[in-house]
Amino acid sequence: MYSLGFDIGSSSVKVALLDVETGQAINSAFYPKEEMAISTPMTEWAEQNPSDWWANLKLALADVLKACNVDKKDIKSIGISYQMHGLVTVDKNGKVLRPAIIWCDSRAIQYGNKAFDEIGQEHCLSHMLNSPGNFTASKLKWIKENEPEVFAQVDKIMLPGDYIAYKLTGDIVTTKGGLSEGIFWDFKTQSVSKELLENYGFSESVIPTIKETFEIQGLLSEATANELKLEAGTTISYRAGDQPNNALSLNVLNPGEVAATAGTSGVVYGVSDQLKYDPASRVNTFAHVNHTNIDNRLGVLLCINGTGILNSWLRKNIAADLDYVQMNNEAMAVQPGSDGLLIYPFGNGAERVLKNENPGATVKNLNFNHHSRGHMLRAAQEGIAFSFKYGMEVMEQTGIETKVIRAGKANMFLSPVFRQTLADISGSTIELYETDGALGAARGAAYGAGLYSSLEEAFASLEKVEVIKPIAENTKKLQIAYQNWKADL
Repeated sequence: MYSLGFDIGSSSVKVALLDVETGQAINSAFYPKEEMAISTPMTEWAEQNPSDWWANLKLALADVLKACNVDKKDIKSIGISYQMHGLVTVDKNGKVLRPAIIWCDSRAIQYGNKAFDEIGQEHCLSHMLNSPGNFTASKLKWIKENEPEVFAQVDKIMLPGDYIAYKLTGDIVTTKGGLSEGIFWDFKTQSVSKELLENYGFSESVIPTIKETFEIQGLLSEATANELKLEAGTTISYRAGDQPNNALSLNVLNPGEVAATAGTSGVVYGVSDQLKYDPASRVNTFAHVNHTNIDNRLGVLLCINGTGILNSWLRKNIAADLDYVQMNNEAMAVQPGSDGLLIYPFGNGAERVLKNENPGATVKNLNFNHHSRGHMLRAAQEGIAFSFKYGMEVMEQTGIETKVIRAGKANMFLSPVFRQTLADISGSTIELYETDGALGAARGAAYGAGLYSSLEEAFASLEKVEVIKPIAENTKKLQIAYQNWKADL
């Protein structure tokens, strides 16, 4: 038996096929091979066409199926991971009304801040565990106020994963976790927040039917099965936002466990059983994949928008003659601390950890007579690690301590400079695993469809491939650099 996982990112769509019996990946593929386009019609806007997600999913899936040559009848489940906080709007016929407003779009901040005050900060934090901020609900409010002709046609709203599931099944449904990511969910009443709907002027009818994270959420339609060359009736049995799903992929399910990613954006994600929150909403608390009305399992999420995108920008603009391995080699030739050169990676939209401010990226202390390209490359990776450390200090106030960080061996965690710097400055041991979001979604779907009897069984085959421990000598140098970096925030 096999299970498919779809990971709908903002850079690419990845598909993985899991052998349920062995717990091993059979094959995976992603599209596009270059980063997916993000449209920015206005400063601080970020949009993508949902049709592009679907087109890239089909291409990646075709590659996987061609390489594996498995009987489609043996593929028993499909799981979906997706970029969080996006907004897809459709009319009563299921037609997409406008491009999706995605996670790094900053246009709705003023509406979230206003609602935070009007609903009441204490109520928002104690019931929704967050400010409405720049999340999905506030993006819908932006449409209501600025595109009333579009809003008048809205029948249902969806997160990106909901849209992919709709394309697969023809049914529009969502999850409690997804609604909590959009700041629609009231954790005290265990229902959609009436206060938020009333303040924003939304009818509850725009909210899709709510399903559990692990359950049969729909069946693959015959028309779509023919389009994808899969078996009609295959169960869609799991969906989650990319960061809760990344934690699932790393078997981070219990209070005190911590996961991290460092792709286009960077995230540290810790699991808690306490309804705690950051009063300034600099880190955010959502329902984790195994959260229930009885057992709290909450994901405390630190997000840094400008992570891998900074490294990518440097490669395109100052190191076009190098690949990423060569960039790391140049960076490693420079001592920890980058001889005083500091870089702030805040150039990819409003940063929640900075109270939704958008200061832009900054280079500080650049000395034309001393610093080289290698210094820039190292200082950039140190700046990313410093931003993680800064956010982790905020997370500590919600009870999340990061003694051990689990991460997939991918993206920035492929860089020995970045992962050692993060270990050194945070004092945490980093454990790396060969897994990713698509594989996590496939495991989650297999459990949701009953192919695994428990999550423990689903992750029994997951193995560590590398461990990075802090180096005391590096930590001393980096602490000085970090304090200088932090002083100008």
